[in-house]
Amino acid sequence: MAPDPIEHHPIERLRGLCGGPRDGALLRVSLANALLVQGDANAAVIELRRAVEFDADYSAAWKLLGNTLADSGDAAGAIAAYDAGIAAAVKRGDKQAEKEMRVFLRRLQKQTRDNA
Repeated sequence: MAPDPIEHHPIERLRGLCGGPRDGALLRVSLANALLVQGDANAAVIELRRAVEFDADYSAAWKLLGNTLADSGDAAGAIAAYDAGIAAAVKRGDKQAEKEMRVFLRRLQKQTRDNA
């Protein structure tokens, strides 16, 4: 018997875990990444926001949220995500994530000023 193609689709498999005992920030970031691969940035943003609700100090989730919002044209949302992500990275001592988000934030702020 052939396997059910929907059941083996990574997004559906990940969504099936949401709301269960394994639900959490890492699952939501994994789901967001899968959605981004499929080109669904809006759904990815929703999942990334859920990820940081589960763990407000998850700097990688904040960074991906900022990048996704910036790529989607939401500069204000991206700036807010990077600010929160930098604070989370500082709190966790994640120097690399802090440095990367500071660079992204500066670029975005410059771009926003230049376009004003």
